[in-house]
Amino acid sequence: MVKYPLLVITGPTAVGKTELSLKLAEELHGEIISADSMQIYRYMDIGTAKAKAEERKRIKHYMIDIINPDETYSLADYQKEADRLIREISARGYLPIMVGGTGLYIRAVVQGFLLPEMEVNHQLRAELREMASKHGNEYLHQKLAEIDPEHARKMHPNDLRRIIRAIEIFEETGRNMSYYLEKQKNTPPRYNTLKIGLNRNREELYERVNQRVDLMIKEGLVDEIKNIIKAGYNISTTALQGLGYKEIIGYLNGEYSLEEAINLLKKNTRNYAKRQITWFKREKDLHWFNLTGKSESKVYQEIMALISRWDRDL
Repeated sequence: MVKYPLLVITGPTAVGKTELSLKLAEELHGEIISADSMQIYRYMDIGTAKAKAEERKRIKHYMIDIINPDETYSLADYQKEADRLIREISARGYLPIMVGGTGLYIRAVVQGFLLPEMEVNHQLRAELREMASKHGNEYLHQKLAEIDPEHARKMHPNDLRRIIRAIEIFEETGRNMSYYLEKQKNTPPRYNTLKIGLNRNREELYERVNQRVDLMIKEGLVDEIKNIIKAGYNISTTALQGLGYKEIIGYLNGEYSLEEAINLLKKNTRNYAKRQITWFKREKDLHWFNLTGKSESKVYQEIMALISRWDRDL
């Protein structure tokens, strides 16, 4: 059975995925599927570093601006829609190129989403939300850590929806989320996939993170968040508790100065980049390219040479 080809470009935030993916898409007659769990939200443009409007005119992008900040979108939802897009893009003679730094999204599409089929336990969810309301999100995060320490380490305590879902899976099946993710990791690939990972030396990557945050502030991140709040979206939603938003919301709430918010955002983004690298280092079949000390054209030639050896008709 012929598998659809899928090119994946991933790596930590601020490494340079967007620039490279645009160039590759033009060369390879490709279209881009975003693999970023924050870029799915409308109105959240600057803080999620979405491709600019002119870049999206150059190359067709998908999985950007598909839900509002107060709506939910599961990993299974993402995989189902990405599968549809891969089929449709391929059928039109284009190459699907998945680009982004959300490792779980990429793994769900490449390896499959293997969480158990189960009915939603509305009573349990209500009880867990009540616990969080009464004792705080940290209480529920600690409850998850007791049954699944590995998965809890990867989750922010404010990511209440996913914490509740992980506890629900354990309560309903007797196995934790890490078990299912490990099972998923060891299944055969669903597509004829070539996975490319971009990285830079730590010092250079962190400086790029700092510069990106400064640019976001200059481009109007504070006003973007003010407008979202003014539109009536609750700041406690998963979207607005995301990196780049919760720090500025703290400033808007008077918890600290704008300068302190910017420094906190830089620190949190550097830590996030570090966690991303740790995640991707565990992934199988990822071809790494370190961009430090190399010209863009040199790296591009090396990647194109790898792609030329990739048999997309397997």
